Amino acid sequence: MCLIVFANNHHPHYRLVLGANRDEYRDRPTDPAGYWADHPQVLAGRDRQAGGTWLGVTRDGKVAAVTNYRDPRQQTVDPPSRGRLVADYLTGTMDIAAFQSLLNRDGDIYDGFNLLYGTVDQLYYFTNRGGSSGPIQAGIHALSNHLLDTRWPKVLVARKRLETTLAMTAFEPDDIFTALADPAPFADTLLPDTGIGLERERGLSPLFIEGSVYGTRSTTVVLIDRDNHVTFRERSFDDHHQVTADTQFEFRIAPQ
Repeated sequence: MCLIVFANNHHPHYRLVLGANRDEYRDRPTDPAGYWADHPQVLAGRDRQAGGTWLGVTRDGKVAAVTNYRDPRQQTVDPPSRGRLVADYLTGTMDIAAFQSLLNRDGDIYDGFNLLYGTVDQLYYFTNRGGSSGPIQAGIHALSNHLLDTRWPKVLVARKRLETTLAMTAFEPDDIFTALADPAPFADTLLPDTGIGLERERGLSPLFIEGSVYGTRSTTVVLIDRDNHVTFRERSFDDHHQVTADTQFEFRIAPQ
């Protein structure tokens, strides 16, 4: 997952409004979003290579998502998949405090990551790259491949577009899909230097990446309203950036 924009306890009708683009190598095997056979309370896509996921929710109100922290100059030898962090939180029984302790203890065994996790009542942020981890304040936030709300151009634009969408009298998931579907790169002078060279920075700069080897594989929109009704919609794309599936799930959170 390489771009997440979300409104946390900001909208009068929604506890959470989230849109996310999953950027990944196009040949990495993936299962689309669905309820997991081995953990039927979990709704998420699945990385068939490592067994984890990039974004998911549960029937009892857990939420989690991960992005990579991009810095090739600081990498771990033979690290576990970062998608396991999301899967372990969603499938496990740890409360937030226990999971946070686990992250503090074991976070450094992974390559750089940013993790959103928590419940519909309280979201938390954790990074193993020295950022400010802890509860996420109410408001509109965005996360790419640096720390939460870093002022990268794609982050700033995504936040502004979600803010504009939420100001509409009524909005639909399609409005968020449209906001995240922009393949235009940003000017070189605006791009960060993460150690991968200008050409690669340019290729990764759009909200929606159309690379032939690596690019946006899916977009997910999650809406959780004040009555705990969840709308989870995933739109998948082929190598030519055409929609191959558009699936929606709905349920009401039932706390255990």
